[in-house]
Amino acid sequence: MGDRELWLFIDFGSTFTKVVAIDPATETIRARVQAPTTVSTDITEGLGAALRLLEREVGAGATYARKLACSSAAGGLRMVTVGLVPDLTSEAARLAALGAGAKVVGTFSYKLPASDLARIKDLSPDLILLAGGTDGGNEEVILQNARGLAALDLAAPLIVAGNRVVADEAAAILRAGGKEPVVADNVMPEFGRLSVEPVRERIREIFITHIVKAKGLQAAERFVEGILMPTPNAVLNAAVLLADGCPGEPGLGELVVLDVGGATTDVHSVARGAPTDAGAVVKGLHEPYAKRTVEGDLGVRSNLWNVVEAMGAQAPPADPEISPHAFRAILERFARDVTTTPESAEEAAVDAALAGIAAGQAMRRHAGSLEVFYSPQGPLSVIRGKDLRGVKLVVGTGGPLVFSPFRSRILREALFAPADRASLRPVDPRLCVDSEYTMFAFGLLGELDSKLAVRMLKRYCRPMDEGTGNGR
Repeated sequence: MGDRELWLFIDFGSTFTKVVAIDPATETIRARVQAPTTVSTDITEGLGAALRLLEREVGAGATYARKLACSSAAGGLRMVTVGLVPDLTSEAARLAALGAGAKVVGTFSYKLPASDLARIKDLSPDLILLAGGTDGGNEEVILQNARGLAALDLAAPLIVAGNRVVADEAAAILRAGGKEPVVADNVMPEFGRLSVEPVRERIREIFITHIVKAKGLQAAERFVEGILMPTPNAVLNAAVLLADGCPGEPGLGELVVLDVGGATTDVHSVARGAPTDAGAVVKGLHEPYAKRTVEGDLGVRSNLWNVVEAMGAQAPPADPEISPHAFRAILERFARDVTTTPESAEEAAVDAALAGIAAGQAMRRHAGSLEVFYSPQGPLSVIRGKDLRGVKLVVGTGGPLVFSPFRSRILREALFAPADRASLRPVDPRLCVDSEYTMFAFGLLGELDSKLAVRMLKRYCRPMDEGTGNGR
């Protein structure tokens, strides 16, 4: 390639620091490397190790015109949300936080008693989102909760995104208590209607200005132009670009991206989720078109034993058979070191078993549900959440899935199952894989050139090859 300038994209992940070099002139990935993340010591050590690996791939003469990063290191963006009613403003706040790439560690409703305030302090979140009341609706609860949070011995910044009639007053109460509030548009300005984008933008701004510094990531900013967003936000950006496209470059339509990781399993749906059953009644909050959920108990390394418990008596998808003793030994090796990758066919099979369970559980929690009630007029179908049965594309990403010889089998665990008809998961979609495990990079690339990002997403999200029988 000579001395052609490349663009560099970095993900400071919870387990690995991943670096992707893209050649914008040829619209190709020149190299992708990774090294263990070293946030507990000096994050630049892991970055330096990854960059040395990159130099072996691209040569010492390469130059980088642009260098952007995202991060989920040091636990990612840990967030607490506070609302009025669990199924409405509290849920609206939670969905807004998840869509911005946060890991919601606590959701609270109604007036906060002393026990809830103590719990929030113990959680030590990076950011608090205070919502409550539609515009012109309940004023008392958000003001009462602002007073409680103002008195709390906690340095986390806050976003006020509730009833706009009293939002400034709530912020003034917090400011008087020494807090740093930012006011955003109400996450639920009208009953049942979400408005999440303004909050997501405020979360991103606070992530850049406060959280990066608080987590010791600013040392890496000497090398990159900036750590722009949490990693899950970058992946959701990529999912939206792939689905919707941009002016001059069409997308592929409604889709789901399933991201199986060592610490969490995330699901991103870019779909309206309208009922596919004629006459079905939709109950509950209308969910956002671009929705993300994160399952912090379904990581295949950090939360391995939770996944094993969910697995129950299911045997790993392996041939030859793995004995219970060998199965347990492999699990214990994975649990001892979260950076462990499979080194044998047996370990790959166990890894795939864990990833398959995580994928199925995460998709089940993300998708909507169906209940059938019987009345004198006949059966009535009630749907809560997104009906994803009609989605025609599911993309798999995350190291445990992308690099597995069983990746097609893993992804199929996330699909609709006749034995579990209440879970409205995709029925018969095309299955694709983020072939180079670079979706985060395309989400960052979209900040520079959205058309290029869409074209490269369509090139590198490749169909599963069902002909080999193993998903490769």
